Amino acid sequence: MSRPSIFLDRDGTLNESEGFVNHISRFRLFPWSTEAIRLINRQGYLAILVTNQSGVGRGLYSEALVRAVHQRFEVLLAESGARLDGIYYCVHDPSDKCDCRKPKPGMLFQAQKEHDIDLSRSFMIGDSYNDLKAGWAAGARSALVRTGYGEGNYEHQRDSWDRQPEVFGANLYQVLCKIFWESEN
Repeated sequence: MSRPSIFLDRDGTLNESEGFVNHISRFRLFPWSTEAIRLINRQGYLAILVTNQSGVGRGLYSEALVRAVHQRFEVLLAESGARLDGIYYCVHDPSDKCDCRKPKPGMLFQAQKEHDIDLSRSFMIGDSYNDLKAGWAAGARSALVRTGYGEGNYEHQRDSWDRQPEVFGANLYQVLCKIFWESEN
């Protein structure tokens, strides 16, 4: 039976965003991230990470570093009793015109196929309009966090957006509380 998913952007949503995470020491989780993922797990949603990592395609760091960061992240989650159900990343340079780089929905469709996800009951959460557009293109709803680029994008660009986020909040944990509270009513 299909399950809903919470698709999560990485940089700026789960961890501090200070440019490219080009060394494992630059991967610093927000203090609420593990509790937020535990909440997703407890609510019976799949927790799926979908992240653009164009620094690989641009030659700024290796795909091995991306995998090492994700392994470290999974260890931190496990130590806190949380888990990701899948990790998907796009290493292409934006000029490559691939189908997986957000705002295209390729990573979400790949996860749907591999995890039998009900996209109509799912959310894409991120800190950029491209994150939101990827969710909508896949048939999911989208939520914007104020962390990372979220506050600035919303403040300065929202009037030009074709569509507004279904949920908007200070951080990932607050957005999830709104999603799960609304789903119960």
